[in-house]
Amino acid sequence: MPQALLLENIHPVAAENLRAQGYTVTQLRSAMDESELIDALEGVDLLGVRSKTNVTKKVLQARPNLSAVGCFSIGTNQVDLDYAGQLGVAVFNAPYSNTRSVVELVISDIIALMRRIPAHAHQMRTGLWDKSATGSHEVRGKTLGIIGYGNIGSQVSILAEALGMNVIFYDIEEKLALGNATKVASLDELLRNSDAITVHIDGRKSNTGFIAEPQFAKMKQDVVFINLSRGFIVDLAALDAHLLSGHLSGAAIDVYPTEPKSAGDPFTTDLTKHENIILTPHIGGSTLEAQEAIGRFVSHKLLDYAQSGNTSLSVNLPNLTMNPVRGVARITHLHDNLPGILAQVNQALGAENINILAQSLATEGELGYVVTDVDTLPESLALDQLHQIKGTIRVQVLQK
Repeated sequence: MPQALLLENIHPVAAENLRAQGYTVTQLRSAMDESELIDALEGVDLLGVRSKTNVTKKVLQARPNLSAVGCFSIGTNQVDLDYAGQLGVAVFNAPYSNTRSVVELVISDIIALMRRIPAHAHQMRTGLWDKSATGSHEVRGKTLGIIGYGNIGSQVSILAEALGMNVIFYDIEEKLALGNATKVASLDELLRNSDAITVHIDGRKSNTGFIAEPQFAKMKQDVVFINLSRGFIVDLAALDAHLLSGHLSGAAIDVYPTEPKSAGDPFTTDLTKHENIILTPHIGGSTLEAQEAIGRFVSHKLLDYAQSGNTSLSVNLPNLTMNPVRGVARITHLHDNLPGILAQVNQALGAENINILAQSLATEGELGYVVTDVDTLPESLALDQLHQIKGTIRVQVLQK
C-alpha cells in the first residue's frame, strides 16, 4: 500500500481522505528536523507539513522516490522548491483556504490596538482601574496602509473599508484596487500617511528585514503596526525600540524569526514588556474552519496528482489540469524544457506499438511536463526507452 506521512498536527480530514484512497497514513503532532525527516520518509510517497518542518535539498537527495509534498499552509518557503522540481517532486499548498481567518485576526488586532484594549486588560489584571479615553480611537476615518495587496491584503482592504477606514496599499506588482482603496507610488508614502500598517508580503529571501529601523522611523507618530505574514520580514529589535520610545502606540505580532517546533514548547521575546501589544503564537490561519479547509484542499491536490498526474496549482511544476485516466494507463513524463523531447516520447511509445489516446503538454521555465493516455499498459522496455531520453527527470505510470 502507498504511504503518507503527515506532520505538525494537520487536520484529521487529510488523513481520512488519504486512507479512503488506500494510503497507510502516519500522523504526528510535532515537526521534524532534517535527520529525523530523512529517517521517517523511508518508503513514503506523500509528505504533508505545515510551517515548521523544512524539506531541504539534503532531505530530497536522501529520499528521491518521494512523489509529492503538501504544504498545509499558504507559504512554501519551508521546501526547497527548485531542487524538488529538479527531482520531479511536486509541491502543493493552500493559497486561499485560510484567507478569511487571517483577515479577521488582522481586523481584530487593528481595533484592539487603536482602542488600547491590551493595555487596559493588562492594567485590570494588575488591579488598576483606569477608565480613560486617552490614546483610544475609533478606526472609522483612520487610514490603513496595507503592504502587499495579494489574496489576504486585498480582503483586509474590503473589511477595513466596511468599517469606515480609508485604505491605501503598496505592492511591487500592478494590482486592481478593490472598492475605494488607493495604490500609493512608494512604500515611503504609505509609511508617512498611515494610522495603522499591516504587512502581507511573501517569504522570498529578499524580503528579509523588509521593515527595519529606516522604515519604522518614517512612520507617523502613534501608528499601530501589525505583522501576520513572515517573522523574518520585520526587525523586532527596531520595533521594540520604537515602542519603547512611544513613537508607535502599539503592535500585533503573530510570526517570529525563530519559532518553537511544537505546541507547549517555551518561547521568549523582548516584546512582552510592552502594554499595548498583542503577541500570538502564529495562529493567523488557526481556526477550526481554516484548518479543516486546508486539510481537505491539500490532501485532494496530493491525491489528484498521485492518481491522475494533475499538477494544477503546483507551485514548482508546470501546471496541467487533468481529468481521470482515460484508457488503460497514463504515462507522465517530467523533463528539462528542451526541443524535441515530445517527439522522442511519442517515438518511444510508437516503437512498442502503444497507441496514444490523448496527450497534454505544459512547460514552465526550465521544466516540461507531458501526460499521455495510452491503450496498453507499457512494459519495461518502453519505460526504459522513456527514461533514456536525454533530459528526462521522472517517468510515472498511472493506471485507471
